[in-house]
Amino acid sequence: MIEVKDVFAGYRRGIDILQGISIKADKERITIIIGANGTGKSTLLKTIYGFLRPTKGKIYYNHEDITGAKPNWVSMKGISYVMQRISIFPYLTVEENLELGGWAFRKNKKLIKQRILENYDRFPVLSQKRNAGAYSLSGGTKRLLQIARGLMIDPGMLLLDEPTAGLAPRVAGHVYEILEKLRSLERRGILLVDQNVRQAMEIADYIHVIEMGKNKAQGTRLDFNTDLKEMIKDWL
Repeated sequence: MIEVKDVFAGYRRGIDILQGISIKADKERITIIIGANGTGKSTLLKTIYGFLRPTKGKIYYNHEDITGAKPNWVSMKGISYVMQRISIFPYLTVEENLELGGWAFRKNKKLIKQRILENYDRFPVLSQKRNAGAYSLSGGTKRLLQIARGLMIDPGMLLLDEPTAGLAPRVAGHVYEILEKLRSLERRGILLVDQNVRQAMEIADYIHVIEMGKNKAQGTRLDFNTDLKEMIKDWL
């Protein structure tokens, strides 16, 4: 569903963080991007979603060129992005936050209501807290709200940047369970950046390792069974 081909991108002119990177993320699969801090993992997601424009290379979604497209256009094509920093509206209720996730089709009240109910089915804790101010939620529930808001557009591909950052292991485990359900039950594609390498690899269908903005290795979970410990040691 997503194909990145020889992409260069960065935050300052003449300084590229991504150095000719190429990856694929297929539908109905969880694809993870791993590597040491500062290697360009988050930059890659921002570039796919349109926050950064590549200086070279191409990005395709379902074989359509989306290189340098603006985020709202990318979103309308069926890609949702959940950033690492928890970005919710703290003084709005849970339900109001979800409504804003459907801003692109805000005139269709019936569809917005349907999508909200679907999210309440996915995340019962949000249903219980629907009238609570988002500021009052626990860290884990805020993260679920953030993911739920990203699902309001019914994306075919979900880009997730460190969704378990700062969460307790038990709560993080719950987030991974949800991601598995989104793949297996709802048949969504997920492109996941994660520093929690061992747990992320347990749910991954395919892994890309990047180093200094370049491809280092790729393969299935089984391909990395023997090399994982050495890789993590190199990053520490």
